[in-house]
Parts: sequence; C-alpha cells; structure tokens
Amino acid sequence: MQVKVLYFAMLRERTGVRQEPVELDESATVGDLIESLGRQHPRLVEYMGTVLASVNHEFAERSQRLQEGDEVAFFPPVSGGSPDAPTHFAITHEPLDMDAVLAPLVLPTTGAACVFSGVVRAETAGAQAHKTDHLEYEAYQPMAEAKMRQVATEIRAKWPAVEGIAIVQRIGRLEPGTPTVLIACTAAHRDLGVFEAARYGIDRLKEIVPIWKKEVGPDGEAWVEGGYQPGPDDREAAGP
Repeated sequence: MQVKVLYFAMLRERTGVRQEPVELDESATVGDLIESLGRQHPRLVEYMGTVLASVNHEFAERSQRLQEGDEVAFFPPVSGGSPDAPTHFAITHEPLDMDAVLAPLVLPTTGAACVFSGVVRAETAGAQAHKTDHLEYEAYQPMAEAKMRQVATEIRAKWPAVEGIAIVQRIGRLEPGTPTVLIACTAAHRDLGVFEAARYGIDRLKEIVPIWKKEVGPDGEAWVEGGYQPGPDDREAAGP
C-alpha cells in the first residue's frame, strides 16, 4: 500500500522534502513506517524517539495500523459548544487585529472579554539569555485548526458560561514586537471564567496544536520544542 507522508519543522529540514509517497506492507503500522523512514532518511534517526505522528489529522500511536491513502504527518512536540456560541479559529500570514477577532464574539449578553496575545521577544533573560532577530512560525494547518476546535470544546466543558472563543495563530516570519497569537474568550461577566479560559487556551494550544517556531538571532537559529507528549486523552472525543 501507499501512504502520504508529511514532514514539519526540523524534520522537513532534515529530509529536504515537505511530503513524499511511501510504499509499505499491507499490515504496516505507524511504528513500521517510522523504522522505514529512519532507513530512508538517516538524519531523522536522532528524532525518532520523540517524534509525534498523526494519521488523517489525529494523533496516532506507533501501534496504529495504516491503510491505503492515509495522510501521515511527523513533527516534533508542539512548542488551543453551543451551536449559537460564536467560535473562530484561524492560521494566517496576515497581521493580527484584536478588534476584528473580538467583534464576532460579542453578543448582546456579553459584558466581559479576556484576550491573551503572545508577542515576539527581542531579548530573552535568565539562564539562557539571548537576542532574537526574528521568529519563523509554521503549522500543519488542517490538523492545527481541528485541534483548535478541540481546545474550544474543552474550554466550554470546563467553563460553560463562556460565550465566544477565538484562537488565531499567525505564521511566517515575525519580527520582535509582533503579536503571534490571540486567544479571546467572552462571557456575560468577568467572574464567569474568561480569565481562566483564555489561560487554559494558550496553555493547551502549546500542548496539542501542531505549530512550531524557529528562533533566528546573532548566534544562529534553532527550532524551539516543547516537552509535552500527547496521549490518548488528547484525542478529540467523538461527537458534534
């Protein structure tokens, strides 16, 4: 059988390709595919212990059986309701406009909004102090938008009074001082979970939404990885 393999972040750089077809035995699993790719691309071997996999836009374990035509993506660890409740997800190259993101979330009953925005730092302090010239963001867009939807579903399960939710990530080259992401939550009152929901949204985005960044500075460039390994509980539950 043949599957379509996609690579992201440093895995794409190590293979030199964004995607490629791979021939496998009919009974092959994700683990078998990983072993095959390690032989085909020796520069990937050092990453195979921590690499994450998805099959058809959902996280997959190494034991999962593959089928003809599956889309299998490999990437490093990620560096996120009611039918009447407004919900918005987007991956964009365009500048982020907080007013435009917030406007559809404001209902006649809305009295509070909490917006979190990440911003590119020019300088990082602490034990690993360094300067940053710019960041380069990329995303596995179909899966990223699906996992953003999952984050919104989780928020509404934890804070049912939250009305509107928006999760918008900018990708491409971003200079210091540039907003990178917006997480917006609205509710009738500030005490109904909007602060906690927005915090949960950005934390969860960094765990399960496949978006990565490369830091470029005077000392060189490096992809920034997280340490979170998604498990069975991070798969989206079946439902509407």
